[in-house]
Amino acid sequence: MLRFILAPDGVLVPDVAARLPGRGLRLTARRDIVDRAVAKRAFARAARQPVAAPPGLADRVEALLAQRCCDALGFARRAGLAAAGFDRVGEAVRRGKAALLLFAVDGAEAGRRKLGAAGGDLPSASVLTAAELGSAFGRERIVHAAIGGGPLCDRLRLDLMRLAGFRADATMDCGFDLAPARPALQGGKSEAHD
Repeated sequence: MLRFILAPDGVLVPDVAARLPGRGLRLTARRDIVDRAVAKRAFARAARQPVAAPPGLADRVEALLAQRCCDALGFARRAGLAAAGFDRVGEAVRRGKAALLLFAVDGAEAGRRKLGAAGGDLPSASVLTAAELGSAFGRERIVHAAIGGGPLCDRLRLDLMRLAGFRADATMDCGFDLAPARPALQGGKSEAHD
């Protein structure tokens, strides 16, 4: 789910970290649902007041989620929990130090298949581009990465799941489904404050 808040002037603000103060409105993390909610003025109905949705809201949410994923990868790299490159990822998988495999959406399928087979039932994600993965590692392009287990890996996996809803060519194989039962806007009396 994505959280949005209303600024004092009634402008809708995406809160991808879910930490901003104010009344929260939650929506399923998918581009088509965000676009439909803006077009049908669902945010205004849920908030029970006029809401100004900025143009390109779905694009803004996608950019914020991508940046959040890259930041988490950067933290993992600095903490020594991330490996990049085909050989290093393969070594991390063989040693049991990988909890999540990342593949660039614009990378070659052959390497993805080989590392995926070596990883067996490890969760994998192909959501970020090679340039986005590379920026987290201080390189121009990275096609393969592995993340060690822990809270940072769990946070990254959730953010990647949310980002995948905004990218048509993204794929996730996480072993669990985080999609809510009903893709509806939540707010109003049942969630007055977060």
